[in-house]
Amino acid sequence: MNINLQRWIDRWAGIPLCAAVSAVDAVARRFRKNSDAAPRAIVVILLSEMGSLVLAHEMFARLKQRYPDAPLHALLFGKNREILDLMQVVDPANVHTVDDKSLGGLLSSLWKAIGELRRAHVDVAIDCELFSRISSLLSYASGARIRVGFHRHTQEGLYRGSHINRPVPYNPYHHISAQFLTLARAIDSTAVPKSKLPANLTAATAKPPPHVRLDPSLVPGIEARLSQDFPAIAGKPLVLVYPGGGILPIRAWPLDSYTALCQGLVADGCAVAVIGLKDDQALARQLVANVQAAFPAGPVIDLTGYTRSISELLALFHVARLLVTNDGGPGQFAALTPIWTLMLFGPETPGLYAPLTPQCHSFYSQWPCSPCLTAYNHRSSYCDGDNQCLKVIAPDTVLAKARECLAAP
Repeated sequence: MNINLQRWIDRWAGIPLCAAVSAVDAVARRFRKNSDAAPRAIVVILLSEMGSLVLAHEMFARLKQRYPDAPLHALLFGKNREILDLMQVVDPANVHTVDDKSLGGLLSSLWKAIGELRRAHVDVAIDCELFSRISSLLSYASGARIRVGFHRHTQEGLYRGSHINRPVPYNPYHHISAQFLTLARAIDSTAVPKSKLPANLTAATAKPPPHVRLDPSLVPGIEARLSQDFPAIAGKPLVLVYPGGGILPIRAWPLDSYTALCQGLVADGCAVAVIGLKDDQALARQLVANVQAAFPAGPVIDLTGYTRSISELLALFHVARLLVTNDGGPGQFAALTPIWTLMLFGPETPGLYAPLTPQCHSFYSQWPCSPCLTAYNHRSSYCDGDNQCLKVIAPDTVLAKARECLAAP
């Protein structure tokens, strides 16, 4: 479904539903006995963000360590499942998916997922979404007696009911991975607020996620395909660039800046490959044409739609030396591989979303109106499209850092 339609439904259907559920829960609380029993099963609700799944790795690890007898479940959009399976933090049998391609598919898959969670006797739900109402409703529908999630406190316009009985104030000054850890610790917190916990238990810097184990045939397979399909890049250091902005085009560094960067890399003797989805092909072809205007025989290729799965994309990351990317999923996935990464932030801040790996360098201009995509505006920017926060990041600066990374082991 279109993201704006999702926001519309979440607002106009979500608010009255949250109010109704909260009223029912307020009555039910009068007759419900308090229980200090250990969790029987835990579900993590992280529907929409593939990159956030990578940043939540340490939270999954802490939950398994702290509650070893409670099976861990996950509820997410079906298109995001592959990256979770590759991370191997949840038993595949305990992954419940939602189809967001159409309203009918959404409703039917939600009904199925709720039934699966109830049959699994889930009694703790951790809602990792940033003020989404549908996810808070799902935490209640799962049957969980303990429902953890971000709470607005006194913020206006972020109403999502009072049925989240372990409310955690959202903290825009802490990296999102640390906030996910806080959600996990809030399960048995007795403090007010629930996030008032020792720093070594919640806000410690999360460990980098381990590199994923790919099928042994994937890396040599992608190398062979590249060698056969693009012989011009053979023997040259391969640099990948992701110039697309995905569903949030405001996050994209300008095409002219990518052109200047890629021309500099080709001049240095590198091969450059433009990656992305099939929807990014027009942008990729324009970038390739721009670079080849200066270097007619330059080894720059279009790989949009070339990889058929996340696994193949990660295999490509093993083959390449460097990834230059806008803020988004590819930069987070790169943390699961050995590749060096340069990530360009503007409407978002690396203070919240930088990949958790020492092999990533983030560029951020500290522009006065940045970040403009926040939890408080449901990531809907008020920018007119002139994203100066990214335009002021000079290609020469990025090229210099790229040369450092390419010279590193």
